Amino acid sequence: MIKSRPDYSGTLYVMEKIRLSKRMSELGLCSRREADGYIEKGLVEVDGEIVSELGSKVYPTQQVVLRNAAQNIQQQRVTILLNKPIGYVSGQAEHNHKPAVTLIDSATHWAEDPSPLRFHRSQMLGLAPAGRLDIDSQGLLVLTQDGRIAKQLIGEDSKVDKEYLVRVQGSLKDSGLALLNQGLKLDGEYLKPAKVTWQNEDQLRFVLREGKKRQIRRMCELVELKVTGLKRIRIGKVKLGNLPVGQWRYLGENEQF
Repeated sequence: MIKSRPDYSGTLYVMEKIRLSKRMSELGLCSRREADGYIEKGLVEVDGEIVSELGSKVYPTQQVVLRNAAQNIQQQRVTILLNKPIGYVSGQAEHNHKPAVTLIDSATHWAEDPSPLRFHRSQMLGLAPAGRLDIDSQGLLVLTQDGRIAKQLIGEDSKVDKEYLVRVQGSLKDSGLALLNQGLKLDGEYLKPAKVTWQNEDQLRFVLREGKKRQIRRMCELVELKVTGLKRIRIGKVKLGNLPVGQWRYLGENEQF
């Protein structure tokens, strides 16, 4: 069934149903994968009625609510901020290099973390990096159980910027700095505009809104600079701060990217 209703001008327009899981993601209730799990368990209500069939569709105007049990599950999902050292990969183990998630345990939990949460093994279930940081780079890496956070940071429409301090060797002309800010092309596509400024005589500050593989190093190569050190210090509104290398803390209740 397709509904139609007048807009403010009196013209009729058509509303089509969309998948319930997609609508739940749009509403920020959870990720689409999490939504499917809640639907299967009968933990989703549409206009006050439980919907438990995968693939169900709803109109955008219908009220979609997570039942209390699902809300409790969502609230228990953790997001962890790690100061990743050089030598660890962000995702799956590769070429005998350990993944960053292996650094997460009670011994490496930052002693000055203000969060009241305490580490337990259930927090490792489904914990995955939301974005990547190259093996030869260090700094802020986000690992999360929360699909909403992952979508916010790495979704196609993500608007969250990332800030890096990049130590370089070589001579950079004014035209090269202009190219770094806007004009470079990687993999046959123009990059989104960046903000690149000198931090000091041998260090640049990069602010990006995309994260192609080894993007900063490849950008620097195009303007004849060699990267000798790269550190991510901020993701959105969340800063690395004083978090020591190889240690982690929880994303605070009042912190948002």
